[in-house]
Amino acid sequence: MKQTPKRNSKTDHFTYRVTWSAEDREHVGLCAEFPSLSWLARTPEDALAGIRRVVKEAVKDMEAAGELVPVPLAVKHYSGQFRVRIPPEVHRSLAVRAAEQGVSLNRLASAKLSA
Repeated sequence: MKQTPKRNSKTDHFTYRVTWSAEDREHVGLCAEFPSLSWLARTPEDALAGIRRVVKEAVKDMEAAGELVPVPLAVKHYSGQFRVRIPPEVHRSLAVRAAEQGVSLNRLASAKLSA
């Protein structure tokens, strides 16, 4: 009977990504919550396993030092609101476009951001 590997729930919910690095000519494993960490490997699977190990060690070190560990993006609460400062001319232009389209400025900005 095949056993599934035991997971470390403290690090399983972080946002991992594997991409190709043309410069290094290898796959690179990344973690959004730890942007300064990465792991290079010949295969995507090894890059993912590598970055997961690095993050696990980083979390262990942070906890030992009494540092705050980042909250995984997947479990963080988002209100759906954030403020953006733009030049007055851009604000005016967007307000005009929204009025011409018969929608609120909020709806116009939301549509542009999600496109």
